[in-house]
Amino acid sequence: MPANGTGQGERLRERVYGVLLVSSSQSFNRTMLDVFPFPSYDPVEIVGSVAAAERALESRSFDFVVVNSPLPDSDGIRFCADIGCGPSGMPVLLMIPGEQYEETADYASSRGIFLLPKPVSRSALSTGLQWMASARERLRMTESKVQSVEEKMNEIRLVNRAKWLLISQLQMSEPDAHKYIGKQAMDRCVTRRAVAEEIIRTYG
Repeated sequence: MPANGTGQGERLRERVYGVLLVSSSQSFNRTMLDVFPFPSYDPVEIVGSVAAAERALESRSFDFVVVNSPLPDSDGIRFCADIGCGPSGMPVLLMIPGEQYEETADYASSRGIFLLPKPVSRSALSTGLQWMASARERLRMTESKVQSVEEKMNEIRLVNRAKWLLISQLQMSEPDAHKYIGKQAMDRCVTRRAVAEEIIRTYG
């Protein structure tokens, strides 16, 4: 068990995370750049408003977003909720003035926002970033599973299309067409998908 935990920690340290930092405070930004050392965090893009952050998210993807509230055009809370509840489910860390923490905590937690009150200690900030990294890895695993299922479904659709081409063009029965594709894949050491794609190119 310890070996697995250690291995996971090592893999997390090897990850490189792209970060969008939304903050209008130059001193805060300088502090955060020390917290996001290269090459573990790359790129780290800094913007000073919610409007600029929305444009940045439209132009590229990030692993997570850190928001320093308040901002010139918003307190950033609704922006963070849109990210946390959006289709990407991107991890987002919102730092707000300490006096606003209690009134914001329930809203933030129900919308998947990691919340820290300011002023933030270095240790608390490090903990927050560990939350973000863990959340991003869970999301990465989910994305991988979804992609795997989609790839499998695409393969099934291609194989079915190839089978019906064999049936219609070569007058094979459905069982024979199924066996033919499987045998070709095994004999040639290729995937059933590759055999199906070749049949579709030939007879489709």
